Amino acid sequence: MANQLTNKYQMKATKIINTGSAIILGLFALLTLFLSSSVIFNWFGVRAKEGNYVLLIVWANFICSILYLFAAYGFIKRAKWTFWVLIIALIILIIAFAALLIHINNGGIHEEKTIGAMIFRMSITLTFSLVALIKFNKSLWRKHSY
Repeated sequence: MANQLTNKYQMKATKIINTGSAIILGLFALLTLFLSSSVIFNWFGVRAKEGNYVLLIVWANFICSILYLFAAYGFIKRAKWTFWVLIIALIILIIAFAALLIHINNGGIHEEKTIGAMIFRMSITLTFSLVALIKFNKSLWRKHSY
């Protein structure tokens, strides 16, 4: 009986984590998609308001926003591939961040907030990828009998 209650609460907690992750990641994806596409396509005259943006970073964020939408769907479906989608997004962000640092070191113009935003975005992506790894990789949760 106690084992059934434990399983019931674990399943409910897993569902809450999966749904919560999907909602948060989906909202983050939609916000990122809107902001990056606004700069790329100059919706509402956003380019002038953005200042010294680095187009490579904007495109990396745009691509990652689409990957985040796939990952949000993966959280809903409890798919193992969710982890890999997020790792690809993280790799894109790391490469873009390295390119940004090279751009800055070569005297390229940029907004200081971009550095913090990229670190934040990489941290969020890493966090969600670890949640996906832990939640969807059954071998991490197998009980070992000794």
